Amino acid sequence: MTAQATGSTTARRRARRGEGDKLKDQILSAAEKLLLEKGDENAVSIREIAKAVGVTPPAIYLHFPDKDALFFAVCQGPFSEFAVYLNEAIKNLDTPLETLKEMGRAYVHFALDHPEQYRIMMMAKRDFDPLAHDPDDLPSMQVFWKLVQAASDCIEEGIFRAADPFKVAVGLWSAVHGLSSLIISHPKFPFGDIEAQIDHLVSAQMQGLVA
Repeated sequence: MTAQATGSTTARRRARRGEGDKLKDQILSAAEKLLLEKGDENAVSIREIAKAVGVTPPAIYLHFPDKDALFFAVCQGPFSEFAVYLNEAIKNLDTPLETLKEMGRAYVHFALDHPEQYRIMMMAKRDFDPLAHDPDDLPSMQVFWKLVQAASDCIEEGIFRAADPFKVAVGLWSAVHGLSSLIISHPKFPFGDIEAQIDHLVSAQMQGLVA
């Protein structure tokens, strides 16, 4: 994740012919910096992004059909980092139940550490079908399928009662997403000890599934 940008953006040189991938990366980098600087995707315009890169607005649309698609792509970066972080967090755990609990905690921590990216990815209505894409192209879906696998392992080992692991995963996701969204959208609400809230939520979800 890049550090938060400060000050005004600096125009970049135009990408030469044949440097389409490089220009796309420059667009994503500029959009991310402006997003972090302003803290709100609605405050960032395509014109500002184009100016930061050193191109005209139509050049942006050669790579992204609209601003919504651009910021969705921007947010795949943090989710890719989250997938790596999650793998590291659960690699030495002994049971699928411990794995699920740690995944729940890590999910909320990630959301709170990346509130604007999380808001864009998970709290805005999008006409997007993730199941129509290769999971390798969507880090956020890689994380979800890990959750499904952990739920399946708990069911197969008799830790959870018999159930559809996909539905179990969606239920767990709904719980941690709900807490994450509440904390992000209502920062002044007296939630108390956030870590205690996370642990209580995760434990309660597990207790409701045990065989």
